[in-house]
Amino acid sequence: MGTLDRVIRLAAVAAIIGAYGLGLISGILALVLGAVAVVLLLTSLTATCPAYMPFGLSTRPRHR
Repeated sequence: MGTLDRVIRLAAVAAIIGAYGLGLISGILALVLGAVAVVLLLTSLTATCPAYMPFGLSTRPRHR
């Protein structure tokens, strides 16, 4: 996973946490988005995305 991909995922996590903290989301939506945030955080920290693997996708820059 490339740096930009990781930064975008972390920004999404921050946005979800911020929305919850401000009371903009609650209930089932907060639970679902919380689960999404956990997945995004884990994939960003490990720099791997299992959803990319079956398709052979990579957002890492290619070195020549």
